[in-house]
Amino acid sequence: MSALLIELGAVILALGLLGRFAGRIGFSPIPLYLLAGLAFGHGGLVPLDASEEFTATGAEIGVILLLLLLGLEYSASELVTNLKTQYPSGIVDFVLNATPGAVAALLLGWGPVAAVALAGVTWISSSGVIAKVLGDLGRLGNRETPVVLGVLVIEDLAMAVYLPLLTALLAGLSLAGGSLTLLISLGTVGAVLYVALRHGRLISRAVSSDNPEMLLLVVLGLTLFVAGIAQQLQVSAAVGAFLVGIALSGEVAEGAHHLLTPLRDLFAAVFFVFFGLSTDPADIPPVLLPALLLAIVTALTKIVTGWYAARRAGIRSAGRWRAGGTLVARGEFSIVIAGLAVGAEPRIGPFATAYVLILVVLGPLTARWTEPLARRLRRGAEAPAPSAAAQSAGRTDTADTAHSLD
Repeated sequence: MSALLIELGAVILALGLLGRFAGRIGFSPIPLYLLAGLAFGHGGLVPLDASEEFTATGAEIGVILLLLLLGLEYSASELVTNLKTQYPSGIVDFVLNATPGAVAALLLGWGPVAAVALAGVTWISSSGVIAKVLGDLGRLGNRETPVVLGVLVIEDLAMAVYLPLLTALLAGLSLAGGSLTLLISLGTVGAVLYVALRHGRLISRAVSSDNPEMLLLVVLGLTLFVAGIAQQLQVSAAVGAFLVGIALSGEVAEGAHHLLTPLRDLFAAVFFVFFGLSTDPADIPPVLLPALLLAIVTALTKIVTGWYAARRAGIRSAGRWRAGGTLVARGEFSIVIAGLAVGAEPRIGPFATAYVLILVVLGPLTARWTEPLARRLRRGAEAPAPSAAAQSAGRTDTADTAHSLD
């Protein structure tokens, strides 16, 4: 027992110090958490044994809390409005960013199920990293920011369909079984959206409490209960948590968000560490080059996605480039998807770790520098070439200067 407490204390203390360091340098702590997991996992510097089971449970809770608080960010009406206005951008986002991942998995010989999983890894941007970057750069009030958030909402809602489908494929279900799982998922999502639109206030009133402790217990208990039922129905537990978040609104959602944010940050950090723990560092070098190439390709496709979405919204060129650069970062969802798929294709774990490490560092840089770089390149391209007469005059001036110097 003492060994467990010592390991847990050391891990949580290390996470706190890493998070503080990341905040000081203005980066997401996710890559540091992953590196910490690699250092303390199997094949790492100091393997952890006593706390492995606890860390696995904490990691599962971390995924559930990530999705719950993501759902609390949106109301059902906002989701429906985004679907109506942003679905063309969502389609472009899927085609441009899921395709490279699927093609890469097939080229690497991993098979069709791994192709579906890697497509998800490369498709979904990191809502957490992007939200932090927008705040750090002071862009929350920019015209292109609602477009960026709209694309993220479409991606998050698409997860309610994608994750159950991936879970069915990984479980080896037949076409009929997979179709049934997908129908259950779609029916559940539709039912929750309908209830949230029509009766969201009643649900929030039933959950509401003036006592923060009671509100925390009721919301967390309800979320874990629904997530467990969703998992029994072969629908992802994370999707169940996301739907609970959508169903809550108003002051209840705000209060629950405030109370649960510290818990989410703790268990999400544990989740990223756990993913690193389950990855052998020796497996990363063989996949580093293909991960880097895929990261470069999908960084460019995300920039095109943001540019297209902002163009549809009538935003000028500078805002289009800013939107594209902001969407590059991948993070929590990519790791969640890879964590689900690692049982079917073990190589996807180290590959996704390397891929996310690259893009979670590159993402804030592209958000900051894509628009100034595009402006500089445009100015260079638009600079008028000197006319023949000017060139002749320039040669004459040079000759005259040389003559006078003689």
